[in-house]
Parts: sequence; C-alpha cells; structure tokens
Amino acid sequence: MADLDDIRDGKEYGIGVAQKADGFFLKGSANLDWGMKDRLSRIFNPQTGKAVMLAFDHGFLMGPTSGVERIDLSIVPLIEYADCLMCTRGILRALVPPTSRKPVCLRADAGTTILTEMNDNVVLDPVDAVRLNAAAIAVMVAVGDPETEALTIANLYGAVDSGQEYGLPVMGVTAVGKDMARDARYFGLAARVCAENGANIVKTYYTEGFEKVVACCPVPIVIAGGKKLPELEALELAHNAIQCGAAGVDMGRNVFQSESPVAMIRAVGAVVHQGMKPKDAFQLFNDLKNT
Repeated sequence: MADLDDIRDGKEYGIGVAQKADGFFLKGSANLDWGMKDRLSRIFNPQTGKAVMLAFDHGFLMGPTSGVERIDLSIVPLIEYADCLMCTRGILRALVPPTSRKPVCLRADAGTTILTEMNDNVVLDPVDAVRLNAAAIAVMVAVGDPETEALTIANLYGAVDSGQEYGLPVMGVTAVGKDMARDARYFGLAARVCAENGANIVKTYYTEGFEKVVACCPVPIVIAGGKKLPELEALELAHNAIQCGAAGVDMGRNVFQSESPVAMIRAVGAVVHQGMKPKDAFQLFNDLKNT
C-alpha cells in the first residue's frame, strides 16, 4: 500500500502536448489487439518492417531430408542470425534451445506426407501453441486443389478463430494447386483468399508480376525460398521480392543446403534489412564463407 505521508501532487501533465497515437508499423495490423501486435513485433523488425524467417519444418512431411537430418548440427548454429524460426512442435521441444529467445512461427497443421496426397490436414490445439509461447501459427491452404481446397480453407478459418481467442497471429501458407498456373494471377488469388479469411501474414511464392500479388494482399507477405538455387540466384530472389513489397523471406533449403549456411543467412539478412544489392550480398557471402 502507498505511503500516505508521501503522496505528491502530479505536475508533469504535458498540457498542450497531444498523446501520440501512432499507427502500427506493419501493413494491415493497426486494428489488432495488443497481444497480436506484440507477437508480430517479435517476428518483424520494427525498424525495417521486415523479417528473415528460417524454415526447417520440412520433416513433418518429408522426413530427414538433406540439410535437416540433424537439426542440432545444421540448424541450431543458424538460429542467432534469424529473426524468426518456423518449425514443428516436436522439433521445437526436442532440439531448439529455449535460451535462444527467438520468436517461433509454429507449423500448426499436419496429416499426410509426400508418400500420399498432401494437405489432408488437421490443426493442432491452439492451447499447445500458447504453451510453447509461439509468436504465430502457420496453416497450409491448397487453393486450386479440388480434393483439399475446402478443407484447408476451413482449417485456416478455424485457426484464425482460435488465434483471435488467444492472441495468436496466423500465417496462411499457400500450397501450389495442381490445376492452376504458377503466375501472379494464381498467387494473387491464393494470397487474397488467405487474407480474406483472416490470415495476419501470408507466405507464398515469388513470380513475375509479384508487385501485383503484394498490392492486392492487405497483410504482409513473406516469400518461400522453394527449391535450392545457386546462392546468387537465391539472393536475387530475395532482393526482387523485397523490391516488389514483400515483408520478408521464409527460407529453408536455400540456407541450410548452402555450402556455407551461416554466410548465406547473413547475406540474406543484408538483402532484407539493409537493402543490399544481390551482387554485393553475394560478395558478402563469399567473404564470410572464407573467414
């Protein structure tokens, strides 16, 4: 209880100075609850508005694919250079040091593997995401797949409902539909469907005309790295996406399958946060690789 003998009259009222009511730094997020904004501020750097996400959730449908056979050896040394980690709850509990203090975008749906038809998934209990202190959850949406489109959109919709209840942002991850061209029209449709159904972030693929995909999506877009590319090409991919308005990258194989993963993730970070040109970033990669 306050000491009643030492109650002082207030004097610093700032009369005539309006209270600042700045909008939030991230696209489409100004009207979210405080907890949502706090979690998004962990994922995206408030100074740049961008994020380098390190994806190593591949094993949930691909098993021990190249580069993630031993997460403790290949991924843990990269964690300090990432803004956010994207992984499954099993790997998070087993192998990611809680002392790393990195925000996690938790893979929140599973159900099939590469051995069968993919995306016939269910979504984890959001309470477990809260228990793991996740900064966001990620759900796949298979726009254009006649078998699983409705199911995966419903999964996203349900995840958004749960996310609102617990203050968890949701990232909609666009799968590549079988019967649609991999172009700006398709990815623009898929990204917009995710946002319309409540996703706070969309992860999709870069394509020609990507500025149109970004422009018609009211929430931040991060690009998937996709298959392994030569390092310079991967840096060009990241640069082009950022120049088109992407809010970051979520790269996996282009980092952990690189000949020098630490050098690569640092070079990607320079592109995303510093606007470094691809050739300069490639030179940085080579310099770091040789030290």
